[in-house]
Amino acid sequence: MSEHVRLPEGSIEKQTTTLNLGPTHPATHGVFQNIIELDGERIVDATSTVGYIHRAFEKLAERRPLYQITTLTDRLNYCSSPINNMGWHLTCEKLLGVRTPKRVDYLRIIIMELARISDHLICNSIVGVDTGAYTGFLYVMQYRELIYEIYEEVCGSRLTTNIGRIGGFERNFNNTAFEKLEKFLREYPKVLKEFENLFNRNRIFMERTIGVGPISAERALNYGFTGPNLRAAGVDYDVRVHTPYSSYEDFEFTIPVGSTGDCYDRFLVRNQEMWQSLKIIADAYKRVQEFKGSDAEVYHADVPEYYLPPKADVYTKMEALIWHFKIVMGETEIPAGEVYHSVEGGNGELGFYLISDGGRTPYRLHFRRPCFIYYQAYPEITKGSMLSDAIVTLSSLNLIAGEMDA
Repeated sequence: MSEHVRLPEGSIEKQTTTLNLGPTHPATHGVFQNIIELDGERIVDATSTVGYIHRAFEKLAERRPLYQITTLTDRLNYCSSPINNMGWHLTCEKLLGVRTPKRVDYLRIIIMELARISDHLICNSIVGVDTGAYTGFLYVMQYRELIYEIYEEVCGSRLTTNIGRIGGFERNFNNTAFEKLEKFLREYPKVLKEFENLFNRNRIFMERTIGVGPISAERALNYGFTGPNLRAAGVDYDVRVHTPYSSYEDFEFTIPVGSTGDCYDRFLVRNQEMWQSLKIIADAYKRVQEFKGSDAEVYHADVPEYYLPPKADVYTKMEALIWHFKIVMGETEIPAGEVYHSVEGGNGELGFYLISDGGRTPYRLHFRRPCFIYYQAYPEITKGSMLSDAIVTLSSLNLIAGEMDA
């Protein structure tokens, strides 16, 4: 649609074009609508629309017992579902006063860092696709598949994982899961290095990303940015370090930080975070192997009122069947209280604000979705750029539609 803009008498009439980038556009990676006003190919104004994937997660949670809410968290940032799941379980444990054993913490860290790598490799490889380089995407995707195979061994699921339980995991990790993990730790560093060699100093890629979609540290903080997008702007805030959970304080790792907050820095920060995640996973796996005897069989805290009994007992014993029903249907006692707990998600600080009035379901539950915050800044950081730059900026922010509008 073209618009003729009336200018003062004697001026040359200027024509701009209004373009709908989305909501159903293959380059938007989700259901986003951006109404963009173009002068030629340069963006002079932009308006973003939120609400195309509103699924009322928070309202649904007010009618669901704690365990049934886990499946809702799967569908926020579905590129790293296990982090969402465990963030929710940690929030429940904070309300219930549950303390988890060290082995459980380390197993959780392994899965959460695998999820972070899965999230970052998808984001960065798609930034490559949007700048015209498809090879890197195909190359690293086989290792996302390997991560999914590890999930399958642990919980039976791949994308929407519903992984773990309040207090730990539903079962111990089997040998196949550890073998696949060892394979990943052995092979992925070489692949990641080759991926970096394809992009980091690639002249075409650098020209397409350096100086594109920048945001200053001050503006990022004003918007409420967290995660890789904030760190790329030069602020070294990471929930794992500033508010440790799940024994992250036992590990040493570096927080990668950029300076310009542009697409290139966001790309580099995520690459460096994958290296740090590999280091954390290797350390956590080593610590898990040090547990011997009965300690090596621990995969859950001793909280039977929140942990499902073994299936064999459910099928043969009345008490186990009763407890199974009570836990699933939320008939176990939940204390009244108000808690906030956050984790370092693939995209940034993922927070859960939970209010309980002592009933079987939350009185109120609010998800702090980092993508919702980033999207508010999208019109500002795309103004003045080219239309093709708007696509790369959208990719580098790693906006996930499922997390946008809970």
